[in-house]
Amino acid sequence: MSRKAIPRRLRRWLESLGDLCEYGRASERVMGIVHDADHIIPQTKGGPTNQTNLCRACASCNTRKGDQVQALDPQTKQQTPLFNPRQQSWVEHFACSEDSTEIIGLTACGRATVEALKMNNLRMVRARRLWASVGWHPLA
Repeated sequence: MSRKAIPRRLRRWLESLGDLCEYGRASERVMGIVHDADHIIPQTKGGPTNQTNLCRACASCNTRKGDQVQALDPQTKQQTPLFNPRQQSWVEHFACSEDSTEIIGLTACGRATVEALKMNNLRMVRARRLWASVGWHPLA
């Protein structure tokens, strides 16, 4: 299936949601780059381009998510749907470590999403440490 451009009205709607990645909570202002429009259910899997299937994602999360819709929960070893920002609450599925450097999956969905999107890769952990040290991390 070919990728279609995101209509301007949907891009404006996404921008109205704020500047945080809806998966890893990184801020556009801190990262210095505009977040991508991510299809929660990828177009390659029949996902529509509408408000119920789009979210804001930093390049790190968006690239690693790719066309995945589920991943292995490292605790239960079961395939689990990835976090859906339009249907689920971030705080029910994730928390931030005490030092604000890592994202912790609280549920099977959260753990699978953290692993699949490599939310605690070395670069992001280092960046969160820096952001937290100057009070820029939204979860610090």
